[in-house]
Amino acid sequence: QVQLAESGGGLVQAGGSLTLSCAASGRTFNTYRVGWFRQAPGKGRDVVAHINWSDDNTYYADSVKGRFTISKDSAKNTVYLQMNSLKPEDTAVYYCALAPIARGYDYWGQGTQVTVSS
Repeated sequence: QVQLAESGGGLVQAGGSLTLSCAASGRTFNTYRVGWFRQAPGKGRDVVAHINWSDDNTYYADSVKGRFTISKDSAKNTVYLQMNSLKPEDTAVYYCALAPIARGYDYWGQGTQVTVSS
């Protein structure tokens, strides 16, 4: 089993920055990918970014390209999401998720609220 714990959410003004952290514990040795997702009120859960554990290859949704950066610290089993130039439309609950090798996103964190005021 894997446990994921997000932190770093909060209230910020438009144009501001936040950094989210996702700390993984448990059986993380076969991690393939870690992703950040978000869900705004009344909307579905969408992928924001992901990072491949073995080669640091990254992906970003078009809506966050150039503003968000995903990174990891393998020694700490932690993935970060640096969010800059935040917009009110970035307001959502942000979740991190872990996909083991040859599987989908089997493990999810509890989510952290990000609210961007205009």
